[in-house]
Amino acid sequence: MPVLTSEAVVLRTWPVQEADLIVSFFTRDYGRMRGIAKSALKSRKRFGGALEPMTLARAWFAERPRQELVRLDQLEIVRSPLSAPVDPARMAALSLYAELLDEALPERDPQDAVFRLTVSVLEQTAAIEPEPSAFRPGEPATAQARQPWMALTYFSLWMTRLMGLLPDLGRCIVCGEALQPDGIWFSSHADGLCCALHAHGAAHELSADSWQLAQRILRSPIAAFAVEPWPRRRGRDLRRFAMGTLERHLERKLRSAEAITQL
Repeated sequence: MPVLTSEAVVLRTWPVQEADLIVSFFTRDYGRMRGIAKSALKSRKRFGGALEPMTLARAWFAERPRQELVRLDQLEIVRSPLSAPVDPARMAALSLYAELLDEALPERDPQDAVFRLTVSVLEQTAAIEPEPSAFRPGEPATAQARQPWMALTYFSLWMTRLMGLLPDLGRCIVCGEALQPDGIWFSSHADGLCCALHAHGAAHELSADSWQLAQRILRSPIAAFAVEPWPRRRGRDLRRFAMGTLERHLERKLRSAEAITQL
């Protein structure tokens, strides 16, 4: 069995037998895969801390004849989510990335655009320590770290686009007329946005700021937003729109998305 290697992001693990783990991981070259990591709970040399969800690693694995699971031989950490302080907001965001990728991506289908999106979002989700001059008297140090709301908004909207679920955000999905910033709505029962005339009783309004933000996100790299202030309320309705679309097509609620709403 030839050993294959690729950059990979660890998504989930499940214990099996005494020390083995089943690992779901998303590779750049081969797509999402599941493998058996023998003695993973005992072998620091082959896996170390690389089995934490959303760890970016170099993976070595081999396909086994007539077996669904590959043999996962080794993971070498490239970037770990545990290399920076983990607060509840960051942990919830990382959990959502892992759950969505694991649920949405077909097995063994390379998705280079999704992989590149994931890597860029992980870079921006990492907490950062500010310069000493940036501290404000009386504010806890944990509040100074980068919060994940920008990366979470960017990821959820782009995943909707890359899965082919996002119609033109500039036009009403019912009448096709150009949308105006002061009257944009979305529904939990339909993809895309609609004008005030075609918004039914269960529709939710999308703010002008979020609508303009969505259009910027779809034409700009994530780093372009890193210097902007991102309180939790910014883009909250946009995240709700994107997550609602994703959950509708997955036909299930994302548990991590519910956890984020409860923070």
